[in-house]
Amino acid sequence: MAKAKDLVIVESPSKAKTIEKYLGSGYRVTASMGHLRDLPKKELGVDVENGFRPKYIPVAERKDLIEELKADSKKAGTVYLATDPDREGEAISWHLKELLGLSDEKARRVTFNEITKKVVTESIQHPRSLDMDLVDAQQARRVLDRIVGYEISPLLWKKVRRGLSAGRVQSVATRMVCDREDEIRAFQSEEYWLLDAYLRRDGDEQPFRTRFWGRDGKKTELHNEAEVRAVEDLVRESPFRVTSVKKTQKQRSPAPPFITSTLQQEASRRLNMTPRRTMSVAQQLYEGVEISGIGSVGLISYMRTDSLRLSDEAVSAARSFILETYGPEYCPKAPRVYKTKASAQDAHEAIRPTDVTLTPERVRKDLTQEQYRLYRIIWGRFTACQMANAVYDSLNVEVESAGCQFRAQSSVPVFAGYTKVYEESSDEEAKPEEGRIPPLQEGDALLLDKTVPEQQFTQPPARYTEATLIRAMEEKGIGRPSTYAPTISTITAHDYVIKEGRYLKPTPLGEVVTGLMKDHFGDIVDLKFTNHMEARLDEIESGKTGWQDVLQEFYNGFESEMKAAETAMDGQRIKVPDEVSDEVCEVCGKPLLVKKGRFGHFLGCSGFPECTFTKPIVVEMPGKCPKCGSRILKRTSKKGYVFYACERGTDCGFITWDVPTKDTCPQCGKTLFKRSGRGPLKSFCINEACPAFVPEEKRRYPKKDEKAAKGAAARKTAKKTGRSSSAKSAKSGSGEAEE
Repeated sequence: MAKAKDLVIVESPSKAKTIEKYLGSGYRVTASMGHLRDLPKKELGVDVENGFRPKYIPVAERKDLIEELKADSKKAGTVYLATDPDREGEAISWHLKELLGLSDEKARRVTFNEITKKVVTESIQHPRSLDMDLVDAQQARRVLDRIVGYEISPLLWKKVRRGLSAGRVQSVATRMVCDREDEIRAFQSEEYWLLDAYLRRDGDEQPFRTRFWGRDGKKTELHNEAEVRAVEDLVRESPFRVTSVKKTQKQRSPAPPFITSTLQQEASRRLNMTPRRTMSVAQQLYEGVEISGIGSVGLISYMRTDSLRLSDEAVSAARSFILETYGPEYCPKAPRVYKTKASAQDAHEAIRPTDVTLTPERVRKDLTQEQYRLYRIIWGRFTACQMANAVYDSLNVEVESAGCQFRAQSSVPVFAGYTKVYEESSDEEAKPEEGRIPPLQEGDALLLDKTVPEQQFTQPPARYTEATLIRAMEEKGIGRPSTYAPTISTITAHDYVIKEGRYLKPTPLGEVVTGLMKDHFGDIVDLKFTNHMEARLDEIESGKTGWQDVLQEFYNGFESEMKAAETAMDGQRIKVPDEVSDEVCEVCGKPLLVKKGRFGHFLGCSGFPECTFTKPIVVEMPGKCPKCGSRILKRTSKKGYVFYACERGTDCGFITWDVPTKDTCPQCGKTLFKRSGRGPLKSFCINEACPAFVPEEKRRYPKKDEKAAKGAAARKTAKKTGRSSSAKSAKSGSGEAEE
């Protein structure tokens, strides 16, 4: 009798395909599509009185899939539970073991930090038992968040508006955005002035810029125009003389490899990708991509991590690649080691390519545009982190006139070092280049070409972007790598926060809900308390404390808060104020209010119902109109369909369903587009005069009749096989596995 195949259960079909290729014919690899067992949706599902016992039930939409897995597991020899290598993955494996009725001997746990043949085969040879400390840490988080959400949310429905929600992490993130808005409103701007003097040597045509620093050797601020004019009067009739010339050589070190939070920040800044989209594309790169001549391979290591640790093997491979590709001067004498924060879980390596020789250009033709751009920064950041410092010649010059000191500085690169591969972006706007300073010596006389005063005002702190909010959450210990992206998605989906350009702004609803939470549930939205709870969950994971003890400790205070809030708000209903826009009604002249409808936000007249005027809110897209070069605006049709059009309207006439991107065509330089919809999509050129033009019929839009025929055939097949619910679960499961 033939030996029964071993069964390997992963979370997604793409990962299953890659792993099955590595393991061979003795294994069957299948996907669970994420969680198959969870708390019920329509009730609390937690027995608070009896040790916070959770009531887990099978996910109804996955009934057929569960039956298939039960049948497959009975026929299998060993069942390897190979879900993601984190708390969530450990919990999914435990739920699978319990749901399928597997014994401890038959169910074995394996994890893959990267989906490569070496790691997969080695992991299968060294399975382990389920780590119940990891499972309990995840159970505690799930039950804790369920209690907070299901106890507070109904109160918000009664006192504010139906459909609202509260959460242990999302409410804190919303508070952070609201607190920043309060800081901006309270900010008192102060006037100050800058004064630049453009100087040149006798005989030079091009002047160089210097900036006023101080008087009589002391740094001096210029507060008003009168003080500026006084300095200008002093230096206008007095000669300038060079008092100091300092030449130094400075070195810059590369940034450490990516962790989850820094990857999301850099992708937001550099690629304009949302944290959720970043993690979705990273998941594709981790699970496996078909590479020409190689087959399906995972291109990056696991992408949910807070550790800067790198394996000796990965570092050695990087150094060998650097030596061979760039030369010995680009490879430092000793490997670089980066220190992980003390608060990090350090469960996995930093995010890195699985094979550094698979350069972005080598795999570009096999990747979508999004996959390529994300892989390029991951590969570049990792490779650069093991390269030599960049070297710059720095020149600092000080000049004086009538006791007033002016300074100038310049920096010239002399050795590229790690910047040959990668240079980190910044949240701050790039400063303009200072320009070259001519060769100068102390005592040189200089001629004044002109002075340029500039009035400035101190600026309030900037609103958070998705990148800076993630950085602030990480610094304050709010959430964990797996929660950053879902948290930001949640607070925007619930209309607590909206995006204006790159920046996050609280809505009146978000501010009302945050105010209620601060008044009645101060500890839930307290940053230190939330940080403390994350530390307690880490203690559960390390086996230092019991998960039910942590929940009881939390619930003792929470229960009394709930009762006090219900008593204090008895009979009270909080009205959410309307958000008044800067625009006025074109019909009656009254202010327009920001409203929310089925298809998003729009402007409506404050005189409603007497005046029913509405207009869409203009959303500017990246790129430029390919016909006239004007802005491209996002529009919504009367039936709710999104399209994109030139801001000049019928004067230009450009309109398309395709989504403009920030990339430009390498041949004609015009904006590239991608088809609308979800998933990895390649961009294309729609300029008919360009050699790279992609006609509409080749942009992968199925014709309506073909689409209808395919849909009818799929429904017919599903009806015959009874697999419709499994098909639905396959669509939704990948998202659950991602989070």
